[in-house]
Amino acid sequence: MDKISTHNRAVWNRQAREGCRWSVPAGPEEIAEARSGRPRIILTPDTPVPPEWLGDLLDREILCLASAGGQQAPLLAAAGAQVTSYDLSEEQLALDLKVAEREGLSLHTEQGDMRDLSRFHDSSFDLIVHVTSNVFCPEIRPVWTECHRVLRAGGELLSGFMNPAFYLFDHDELERGEQPTVRYSLPYTDESSLPPERYQKFLADGEALEFSHSLNDQIGGQIEAGFAIVGFFEDSWRDGTPLDRWFKTMLNTRARKEV
Repeated sequence: MDKISTHNRAVWNRQAREGCRWSVPAGPEEIAEARSGRPRIILTPDTPVPPEWLGDLLDREILCLASAGGQQAPLLAAAGAQVTSYDLSEEQLALDLKVAEREGLSLHTEQGDMRDLSRFHDSSFDLIVHVTSNVFCPEIRPVWTECHRVLRAGGELLSGFMNPAFYLFDHDELERGEQPTVRYSLPYTDESSLPPERYQKFLADGEALEFSHSLNDQIGGQIEAGFAIVGFFEDSWRDGTPLDRWFKTMLNTRARKEV
């Protein structure tokens, strides 16, 4: 792993132990709903994906990509899918297995970087579920290329990601109740955009390194990889940022491999 992946893996291992928003395992009631054919799957914080984005899950082969944490993977397994959860953090993956053991579910886990799916053969999966995690990855076009390769023809990629405008603003100011002012330029990275002393404090505080990605890379990159965008919606993040007073900070795409 490169230094960014090594750092972010350690951060997510800690967050998994601390039970952050994306590391709270699905409860028995959620699993029961999924078993009845109504899994509530989110890619972004507030709004579940429409049921038609998931379709009939029985026996479908699904890759949960950088989406571990005891949430999406066990819910999809409870709905009858054959699920592989692939994530950088072994402690996030352990949460998937914890729910699977508790609920008697069949679930396979693999540890690795979202940019490298080389361990999977071409045309291995029917569906990929990719929550808002590529903000932790320096480049995302390799992610889309690999997703296209491992999907079967007609397979779909469901992705959540951050509106890049999120990174224009100083979120410490926003948390203090100040009006948003444009502070940074895009593309944003913590390392190149923050003043050096603030960046060092950021690392010392154990924060995950993040990267804005242009819509050209987010949506255009999927299209260039060979996908057709067949669904889209914006989402809010009510408990995560005051910016939702002004615009939707989260985006969701449904992309289909047509050839």
